[in-house]
Amino acid sequence: MPAHLLQEEISPSYTMTTTTTITAPSNRALQNGAARAASKTPMGQEKEEVNYEMRDDMFDPTYREKEGPKPKFIYVWRNIILMGMLHLGAIYGLFLLPSAQLYTLLFAFVYYMTSALGITAGAHRLWSHRTYKARLPLRVFLTIANTMAFQNDIYEWARDHRVHHKFSETDADPHNAQRGFFFSHVGWLLVRKHPDVIEKGRLLDMSDLKAEKLVMFQRRHYKLGILFLCFLIPTFIPYYFWGENFSHSLFISTLLRYTVVLNATWLVNSAAHMYGSRPYDKNINPRENMLVALGAAGEGFHNYHHTFPYDYSASEYRWHLNFTTFFIDCMCFLGLAYDRKKVSKAAILARCSRTGEGSAKSG
Repeated sequence: MPAHLLQEEISPSYTMTTTTTITAPSNRALQNGAARAASKTPMGQEKEEVNYEMRDDMFDPTYREKEGPKPKFIYVWRNIILMGMLHLGAIYGLFLLPSAQLYTLLFAFVYYMTSALGITAGAHRLWSHRTYKARLPLRVFLTIANTMAFQNDIYEWARDHRVHHKFSETDADPHNAQRGFFFSHVGWLLVRKHPDVIEKGRLLDMSDLKAEKLVMFQRRHYKLGILFLCFLIPTFIPYYFWGENFSHSLFISTLLRYTVVLNATWLVNSAAHMYGSRPYDKNINPRENMLVALGAAGEGFHNYHHTFPYDYSASEYRWHLNFTTFFIDCMCFLGLAYDRKKVSKAAILARCSRTGEGSAKSG
């Protein structure tokens, strides 16, 4: 990696373990594209007024779908064939599990969790929503982990996710859950994007990611990166270092592991938009789904996340079924992450009272 990507200035006056508590922005603030935040948590001691820049990840109620018939599906047969082959390979990997070495199973699990963090702590909470800040070593780790996950490069993932939040459950939503479970789960990757998705994606302000050299470095070298980090390395390591059968290395450590990561992420788009409670906002589709939270490292508290997308924990309860929040907090303790955004308890209770369905456990 070029040397200029590994240079970073560290401010000696920066307090590493503080968390910024944000009050719910007013309607006027939302319209103006900015919101004022409240004070720090007690760990920060002194009072501080913080600006939270409302980005293009906030729902836009002014969008209206175009009248007339919906465009026909245009199938992407390359994706259909490759996705089918991948899942067939994963199914075969399931049959090989009983005969695999313990080291292989442990390695596949660690690789799964690491690549999951590349999506949850990286592409999602750091780069899509800017819910916290990360030092260069952590950004490098999350970039590598994100490449291991192979779910499009960080720039493209964040762009599609911001469009998803801004135009949720409309034609401009890449995986619009109104089009059914299969479409929101995987079908959206097997067809051409709706024209509104492309149009709105081009209008987003992505200048923050374009200015980040590490993100654009990954984007330029993404194909080479996924070849090694998603496929070759996880196949090679069990086979070479502890003599695992090549078929077990390929079908378990690589294909099965990759397929599980994909489907765990997709369940956030599908199941967490259809099944579960809505304690924070009953007027939107996203739900609180504990099973999705467990499989997707904490990303299943989706009614909360779509209500408060600027919260670094993507949940009211921080570590509860939320390995990603635990990871970010550990990174903050080590000084590699900072400026975590957290919604105040008062704002949460007020929102539950105003728009929730009455199932909230906040107290």
